[in-house]
Amino acid sequence: MSIPWGDIATFSTAGLSTVAAAGAWFAAHRANRTADVVARIEEQRWHAELTPQFSFDFTETGNGQALLDVHLEGPDFLGHLDSISIVVGNDDRGHPVLNAGVDVTQDEVDAFVWGPYRFSPHADGADEHGRSPESFDLAVGTGTRRAMQRTRPGHWMTGKTQGMWQGEYVGKPIRLRLTCHRGDEKWVITRHLKNPLFEADA
Repeated sequence: MSIPWGDIATFSTAGLSTVAAAGAWFAAHRANRTADVVARIEEQRWHAELTPQFSFDFTETGNGQALLDVHLEGPDFLGHLDSISIVVGNDDRGHPVLNAGVDVTQDEVDAFVWGPYRFSPHADGADEHGRSPESFDLAVGTGTRRAMQRTRPGHWMTGKTQGMWQGEYVGKPIRLRLTCHRGDEKWVITRHLKNPLFEADA
């Protein structure tokens, strides 16, 4: 019986070609995956380098009123932000409505600002709770000003004076969260501002 060396050579060549093709596919797939990872890392690095840099100046003006100056410092190659929204945050405690007889809803409690300062209601586009003014845009090197005021005890906090209420927040910061957009890019930045000294109202 003769050995079909020609057929064996043909099959061997085809097999080697298949192995080579598979190897090339795996190498190309690995290279593409590596390129995707590198591109993603580079995109994240660039996004981090573009993180907006802000400075804040908080000034009391009397009678529980204050002004917050927000300045977009950089980085220079950021250029501008299309939209900036600022939200004043709450303290670290939870605030559930525990007494069913109290004249307040959980929605009211959730909307209430649990902290030393809020944005002035109905000023700069803020609602009646003073949680956040209307969003705005800024170019690097420019700033804007927003009105704020000391918070007061909620209408359901019977027997609690303004002095008692503000006394709970002595030494506690004013918590801000800024959400910034430029095109499809987004940054969320949190900052704590020092609560200035004050004469608590009796």
